[in-house]
Amino acid sequence: MNAPTAHPLRIVAVSGGLQRPSRSAALAEHLLDLIADERPCEQRLIDLGQLAPMFAGAVWRDQLPNAVERELAAVEQADILVVATPVYRGSYAGLFKHFFDFVHQDALIDTPVLLAATGGSERHALVIDHQLRPLFSFFQARTLPLGVYATDKDFVDYQLQNQALIDRARLAVQRALPLMPLARHAQSSLADEVVLA
Repeated sequence: MNAPTAHPLRIVAVSGGLQRPSRSAALAEHLLDLIADERPCEQRLIDLGQLAPMFAGAVWRDQLPNAVERELAAVEQADILVVATPVYRGSYAGLFKHFFDFVHQDALIDTPVLLAATGGSERHALVIDHQLRPLFSFFQARTLPLGVYATDKDFVDYQLQNQALIDRARLAVQRALPLMPLARHAQSSLADEVVLA
């Protein structure tokens, strides 16, 4: 049997920002770029602000248009997932949760997930541990040790400017790097189990 052809890591980021430009999208893109600096990868940014009109009223996955289905499939097939959401009323946006409600509950098992959020002030920083981490624990994903939380004052023209935050983002990625080969191994093992079944 021939060994499977290696492919670059598939890094998928989901931005829950509903406007463009978006601080959440800017943070997600920054994290994508940091990972790409360290590993050969294919990057994909899913902007829920653009997708929202296509899935907001859907109840079941088979009601979704192909454009949304493609993005869900990208999330489910990701080797590494980056999620970044603005904080609304102390939690992630309802449409962010609605999108992940369509993701198959077993699709993210052992997938490393780098958690990030943006908010108007530091008082929302616990959203990463109190809201995002439990959500992805349900999926049995590997939420990465460090989350990245940014406030409005950390950006200038939707670009990260706070050096302490830039350093934390870099550290979060550095702490994630050892888990990235494990993601590929877990995906390959799962694929082998499906073939053998």
